[in-house]
Order: sequence, then C-alpha cells, then structure tokens
Amino acid sequence: MASKGDFHTHSTASDGVLSPAALVDLAASQGVRYHALTDHDSTEGIAEARAAATKHAGYTLIPGVEMGTDIEGAEVHMLGLYLSPDDPDLQEMLMRLRAGRIDRGYGIVEKLRGMGIMIEWERVKQLAGDASVGRPHIAQALVEGGYVAKVADAFDRWIGRNGPAYVERDKMTPAESVACIVARGGLACLAHPADLDRLDALLDELAAAGMAAMEVFYKDYPPETVERLRQAAERHGLLPLGGSDYHGIFGNNEPLPGNISLPDDAIERFLERAAKLPNKDLVH
Repeated sequence: MASKGDFHTHSTASDGVLSPAALVDLAASQGVRYHALTDHDSTEGIAEARAAATKHAGYTLIPGVEMGTDIEGAEVHMLGLYLSPDDPDLQEMLMRLRAGRIDRGYGIVEKLRGMGIMIEWERVKQLAGDASVGRPHIAQALVEGGYVAKVADAFDRWIGRNGPAYVERDKMTPAESVACIVARGGLACLAHPADLDRLDALLDELAAAGMAAMEVFYKDYPPETVERLRQAAERHGLLPLGGSDYHGIFGNNEPLPGNISLPDDAIERFLERAAKLPNKDLVH
C-alpha cells in the first residue's frame, strides 16, 4: 500500500543511486507528499532537493540526516528530521562522522584484500564520487569485481556487522545523537529497530533523552513486526513513523519511495508534532 509520507530516503549525497533532484522527482511521481531526504551523515543534497521540490505542487521536502551510532554489540541508526543544513555546529559534527566512514571504508577494503578479495580503494572512492563513502559503495565494488552477485550478498557474506571484513568506526551513542538533534531544533526518530536486542530498555533511554519517534512502518517489515513495533512505540509515548529507506541499489524488489504501509493518521500525528518544532519553517 502506497503512503503519502516517506521519512527515510537516500540520494547520491551518500549511498543512493539517484541525485537529490531525481529522488524528489521519483518520490513526487509516486504520490509522496511529505518526503524526508536523510542521507548518511550528510545534508549536502538538501539544496538540490529543495530546488527540485519547487516543481511539484502539493509536495513537501523535509531536510534530514541519518546518523550512525553505536551500542555494545549493535549499530543503531538515528534519523534527524527538520535539521538546518546551515547550522555550522551540525556540519562540523557530520564532517567528523564522514571522516569515520572513510577510515572504516579503507579498513574494510584492506581486510578484504587480506582475504584475497582484490578490490581497489580508489575504485570505491570513484563509486562514491562526491558522496559520503559507505559500505554500499564497497558492496558495489564487490559486485563489479564478480565476488558477489548483488549488493545484499556483499553484506551477508563479507561486510555486514558480523562479517569477516567488518570494521568499527568512531560514532556517537544513540542518546548523544538524540541530544544533538533535539538541541538543534529537530525531531529524532530511531531507524529500522526490529532487530535490536533489549529494545524496550533502549527506547526508555532514548525517550528520556528526547527522542520523539521510531520507525514502525519500515520497508518490507511484515504485519506482525509492524504490530510489535507499534505497540512498543505506544508503550514509550513515541510517534510511529515509516520510511522506505530507498537507495536504488538493492535490485527490483527494493520498495520505491512511499511504497510502505504508513497510514495517514500516523502522518497527521507527526505533522502536528512537527508544527511545534523550532525548525518547522525549514520545509519546502
């Protein structure tokens, strides 16, 4: 079921395949009216996306970012919505996070080469272009080199968190990320939480830090997972949000922007909360 809201998407400013403008055009063509661009540790695509947004009547672009954070034994991603790309403190922090991505990416490539998987770091950087280097770019290089058939296989076999070539990077804790987002007038939302252990304890901590929402209607979560997460959000007083996490690199089965089960009433609750944010006027 298509939704008029999608609060989690990626462009070529990080590891998506579409430019920010092309992503806006695609989302609008799919009937998305409320759309967040949330590139990894980067707001570099927001200006281009804003310019493209002016072509689409009834379409609203929400500036955002997806931050990588860490807890013991797991990586936790936090969406920051309604953040200003013009905030110098935010940009300094994101620059540090991107530097950590580069160090981690180089380390992964070196591990792979030590296993006889001879992809080139220069090629990974070429695939990233001006974007923030991420593991999907390494996965693309593995596909290109014939080591795996598709991007998802690279994560499953080599570079996922439990893979033999995985490398940690410097990150904030989830609570630190929430505090950063809230202090800058934004709304914090926990991304794709279904596989996190001790979720209730984590939600207790993050709600206390000021997190307002969590992804419930994510990508291809089955109905039973959606219901479990919806109940968790309700228990902790969190808004149930949703996103396709669209990248364009995961093949024909990847949901397009808006191709999620996020209902209108959840979107309306989110918009009511967003209307009270200091940065509510950042949308276009």
